[in-house]
Amino acid sequence: MIYIDVNPVAFSIGPISVSWYGIMVALAVITLVTWALFSVKKDPRLSYDMVINAALVGIPSGVIFSRLLHVVDLWDYYSKNPGQIIGGEGLSIWGAVLGAVLGIWLFSLLSKKFSFGYLADVLAPGIILAQAIGRVGCTLNGCCYGKMTTLPWAIVYTNLNSHGPIGIPVHPTQVYEIIYNLIVFGILFKLRGRFKPDGSLFLVYLSLYSVWRLGIDFIRDGTPFLFGLHQAQVVSIIVLVITVPLLAVRTRWVKKEAAS
Repeated sequence: MIYIDVNPVAFSIGPISVSWYGIMVALAVITLVTWALFSVKKDPRLSYDMVINAALVGIPSGVIFSRLLHVVDLWDYYSKNPGQIIGGEGLSIWGAVLGAVLGIWLFSLLSKKFSFGYLADVLAPGIILAQAIGRVGCTLNGCCYGKMTTLPWAIVYTNLNSHGPIGIPVHPTQVYEIIYNLIVFGILFKLRGRFKPDGSLFLVYLSLYSVWRLGIDFIRDGTPFLFGLHQAQVVSIIVLVITVPLLAVRTRWVKKEAAS
């Protein structure tokens, strides 16, 4: 068993508490923005200003949509505690991804200064890397844990402030996802510039993550949302129904030098 005795609160400044989860989410966002800026350094189709402007739109839209899906998922609780809807804890990864995508897509339509599909391909490896970092925060926070298990690598949370079940061995689904996300990062990194049209690599990312969430949530603690499935599983199915046909019909493999 792996015992974790970490207080979710990293430190406090007066009445303000800073959590490890918040720190890791912030680090994940910084990582994604840094990835984007580094990637467009010598890219004639994108610029630093485009990336910064896209970030200024995508980050708040991602946070808002992420919080919205989390509240919808746990509506039985929030309907009784409406004061915690705004400013409370809890985010949805699917909400963050889809919310940011929606915001940046609308921004690309209005600005007409860059191709959304091209930027999405540039961001794809950075997004999954950021998600891996975010899951470190989940591990320390005690949220997003798996079902009870007797496996020797089970996680047992012992800190009384943890958001996980105290003293109960559970699947370290957060760690599973960190490993999976890093593998997908490697795959996407190698596949850069190998697909046409623009947006195809991003569709590959969405498909790979959807398959993962659909499967891992069967051993993850969660609230039934529809037909006994978690909200993330339902979203994953919808995403797969959209992305797989698009990849099959539109995407083609090209030589890397021809893709630039």
